[in-house]
Amino acid sequence: MGLLKPLGGEVTVHMKAPVEDVWALVSDVTRIGEFSPETFEAEWTHGATGPVAGARFRGHVKRNGVGPVYWTPCTVTKAEPNEVFEFAVGLDKNPLNTWGYRMRPDGGGTSVTEYFRLTPAWFMRGYWLVLGRLRGKTNERGMRTTLERMKAVVEA
Repeated sequence: MGLLKPLGGEVTVHMKAPVEDVWALVSDVTRIGEFSPETFEAEWTHGATGPVAGARFRGHVKRNGVGPVYWTPCTVTKAEPNEVFEFAVGLDKNPLNTWGYRMRPDGGGTSVTEYFRLTPAWFMRGYWLVLGRLRGKTNERGMRTTLERMKAVVEA
């Protein structure tokens, strides 16, 4: 039964800002250090300069906000302006997980959903079965923190 549970999670926050402003913020990976409790900086690599499918960047991560600290390669998998920004984390052909943001106009603002999904490989399913509940809660707290910090900026 545990192996059939979704390998991921999501959090939604409403922002009193136009979807175009929210898109510009969530798709600018160079600003993630302002918002994320784990990723304190990111930079475009391999000649990429912005959010298009196939663009590559790397994130500098402090796992759980305490360590270890490492760089991780990322590849943009979806970049649909004002709708979705998504990227895979890990090596090109073997990503470990996917993170993203979905946006939709809502009540004079924008509803933004940050989500993550683990790659459904056997070892990731095993990890999720053992540590998924704990890691899922940690990720959901981190996503809520990230979105609330973004909200404060985009609504200012």
